[in-house]
Amino acid sequence: MRSLRVGLAQINTTVGDLDGNVAKIVHWLDEARRLGVDLVAFHELAITGYPPEDLLLRPRFVRDNLEALQEVVAASRGITAVVGFVDHPAGRGELDDDIYNAAAIVHDGRLVAVYHKQHLPNYGVFDEERYFQAGRLSPVFTVAGVAVGVSICEDIWYPGDPTRSQALAGAQVIVNINGSPYHRAKRLFREQMLATRASDYGVAVCYVNQVGGQDELVFDGGSMILDAQGRLLARAAMFQEELLVCDLNVNEVVRMRLHDPRRRRERRQAELQVPTYHLSGEPFQRQKPPVEPRVAPAPDGEAEVYQALVLGTRDYVTKTGFRQALVAMSGGIDSSLVACIAADALGAENVTGVSMPSRYSSEGSIRDAKTLAQNLGIRFLVIPIEPAHQAYLDMLAPAFAGTEPGVAEENIQARIRGNIIMALSNKFGALVLTCGNKSELATGYATLYGDMAGGFAVIKDVPKTLVYRLARYRNSLSPVIPEEVFVKPPSAELKPGQVDQDTLPPYDILDGILEAYVEQEKGIEEIVALGYDYETVARVLRMVDRNEYKRRQAPPGIKITPRAFGRDWRLPIAHRYQAY
Repeated sequence: MRSLRVGLAQINTTVGDLDGNVAKIVHWLDEARRLGVDLVAFHELAITGYPPEDLLLRPRFVRDNLEALQEVVAASRGITAVVGFVDHPAGRGELDDDIYNAAAIVHDGRLVAVYHKQHLPNYGVFDEERYFQAGRLSPVFTVAGVAVGVSICEDIWYPGDPTRSQALAGAQVIVNINGSPYHRAKRLFREQMLATRASDYGVAVCYVNQVGGQDELVFDGGSMILDAQGRLLARAAMFQEELLVCDLNVNEVVRMRLHDPRRRRERRQAELQVPTYHLSGEPFQRQKPPVEPRVAPAPDGEAEVYQALVLGTRDYVTKTGFRQALVAMSGGIDSSLVACIAADALGAENVTGVSMPSRYSSEGSIRDAKTLAQNLGIRFLVIPIEPAHQAYLDMLAPAFAGTEPGVAEENIQARIRGNIIMALSNKFGALVLTCGNKSELATGYATLYGDMAGGFAVIKDVPKTLVYRLARYRNSLSPVIPEEVFVKPPSAELKPGQVDQDTLPPYDILDGILEAYVEQEKGIEEIVALGYDYETVARVLRMVDRNEYKRRQAPPGIKITPRAFGRDWRLPIAHRYQAY
């Protein structure tokens, strides 16, 4: 039986940490070699970290990444590896000044060839045409007697080249290296797409994805291997580092092709630009025990989202150099969820909850915040804001004379809290995690320089209805959030008897409208056709459009939906268009 032992190194790299990334690559190279792997693959731009954004415009950064690649090449004795990096052919002595999103094919201490990504995504969170030139060639390599094609992320999402050309040129295995960010339910869509590519072209597909948080993005891993019929053979765990190893039976590919006249006809008609490279006819290690393929269970629903939020929070805090975090705990559902995520991400000993009650804070809310802090085992501070609040009212009384109390007086409280928690941040070097959710941020139901003050918005992309479900999920692991938090009406508690529904539609209605407008880009007529009241829809859409100025000033936060208020949302602040 002709087989290829493939390793997919699902690792957590950091943008710009070239030394750290190379050290991690070399470590997993050594582990793959120990396990008798013939070909090990690392994720897209593994050497630089992904996405490097405007670091790519710095010549020194590109040059340093090429030097770092040489360290990986030197460490590849006795193994073949595919490693993502930034290629600058001129920096390697060639006549080409462009830079490319590239995969290095290294073999036994040599850089054998370089593949350049052909399909450059330029939508949503992706902006690759800003930096890279597109590649044109689709090479095939013979590794341990098996023909292998290499591609990068977006290349395999499109039917056709390079996968088609590589398969027609004889590739039996496609290795696709990725920096594919997470959003809800994306895993199933990926698996379906990869199964289609594998079965359409009669190739086994080895898909390696990075794992970890990078600014607003979370990469979920979930690397996988599918056979030539599109069946899942092996899958790595989500949200953690892992080396996935699998023995691929290539004889199955050969048998399928012998019975496929369609492929022979296509090959006769195709004009292929496919360079071929013979690396090895036999594996480095001929005698090795078989590896049992492993399909890791995948979380779904709230478990998947919660793990993404924990990983994204942990990596943002640690990769930006912080060790501790602060959470303003009001006793409401949002801050309760954020406190849980922070404790799970960083450890209870590294999280401080801060209660800042006012004259309008209920005893129940104060008690709920304290109970949650005790259940989580985090440090808990109580700093009443009444002295500062009254001082502000007295100071502003002459200027406010003759006017009715309103939003200005309410927001003073939120801004006092923002000042207090930022003072604690400055004093103790802890990162402030804000607690605003997507429903609030969409409609502007938040106070600039108040509850929006902080360094990272953990649930910025989580609709309010999902906040409740995530909190229930967390309580299913251990019941830390008091039941009262779930049943009391949500309220900012900035005036007597206040509840969110004084200003907003019920959240189950609001979130449905927001999903249709923000994520699905439906117009008002289409949203009303879903069963919503016209006036309610128009009011929500006006709130969304009028509050872009607030969203521009919000901290970064974790993307968990197909369209978040971040890199993939670019609405002008000053505009007069309205379609409602």
